[in-house]
Amino acid sequence: MFSFDLLASQGRARAGVFRTPRGVVETPVFMPVGTLATVKALDPDELRAMHAQIILSNAYHLHLRPGDDLVRRRGGLHRFMAWNAPILTDSGGFQVFSLASLNKVDEDGVTFRSHIDGSSRHFTPEKVMQIETNLGADVIMQFDHVIPGQSEFDAAKDASERSIRWLQRCRAEFDRLHGEADAPRQTLFPIVQGGIHTALRQDAARAIAGMHGWDGFAIGGLSVGEAKPDMYAMLEACDEAIPADRPRYLMGVGYPEDLLEGVARGVDLFDCVAPTRMGRNAAALTPDGRVNMRRAEFREDDLPVVEGCACACCRRFSRAYLRHLIQADEMLGARLLSLHNVHFLIALMREARQRIVAGTFDSWSRAWLARYHSQPTSP
Repeated sequence: MFSFDLLASQGRARAGVFRTPRGVVETPVFMPVGTLATVKALDPDELRAMHAQIILSNAYHLHLRPGDDLVRRRGGLHRFMAWNAPILTDSGGFQVFSLASLNKVDEDGVTFRSHIDGSSRHFTPEKVMQIETNLGADVIMQFDHVIPGQSEFDAAKDASERSIRWLQRCRAEFDRLHGEADAPRQTLFPIVQGGIHTALRQDAARAIAGMHGWDGFAIGGLSVGEAKPDMYAMLEACDEAIPADRPRYLMGVGYPEDLLEGVARGVDLFDCVAPTRMGRNAAALTPDGRVNMRRAEFREDDLPVVEGCACACCRRFSRAYLRHLIQADEMLGARLLSLHNVHFLIALMREARQRIVAGTFDSWSRAWLARYHSQPTSP
């Protein structure tokens, strides 16, 4: 039901096709994040219009509200949110471990308090597999132990080894659940941990690859406080150790520069809440860096956010109008900037794919990044 074909490469950069029961995903690709079964402020039809191929939702948040059992009774995530293309669910590991003052970790799992009502919850690898099976996404993630990116070797080793032990339990529970007649068609991705330590990353990747014939691999625990050069070095380490004939998903990374640097190091799938979060905070992504649309210079500017951009925001509205909406605290302003930012990243990955196929990715990406970094980030 799931397969991956590599069509072209240039250096480590790859163009491929990830096939799922609900459709084909052409890689490299950016996945908009619909944490609570919605990409904030955007309608599914708008996502389709900007050629979104696959979106992400979060098991932790949907378990707490409205409840994964309710989603299953409503026919699963696809029916619940009116999205008939592929969906990936994050296991909630990052969210659980980010509640450092509210959780307790042991070998069985994690006990934590809900950020909504303070109720006590307990996540185990088995429980997370049950939640993600109820949600019914096409690709589901293992429950892993996430720690800060700059953690010392011993802490990173402990978390990575625990994640591998939890993966074995996830796999066993996944197989049990999917032996039932009414189980959704899903695949389970493992997560390579190891902090910023090359040996740990490579050891984890090789151990995981030897456990099972996975349909894809995720790289987790990056963009969580470590320096960008350390993140890029870990991607290179993983590229050497993860089987080349499977898609690689870099979790929670989505700024334009990181997408291109990730593609150059063999990553195929990305996700991040950044584009909609920036949209809600009046920031627009452009080829010249992030721009604050509150700036007074846009007060009478009739140009679109990005000239030549094909998104619905740039085709119809001016910078002056967007600034007015933002200054007036009109929700349409945040909606339009969110739409533009998500479109921008989807289009960037689509062009990266075309450049890989054409054999011009290296020179194009260097020129693109030089322009993007040429202007200071707008205050």
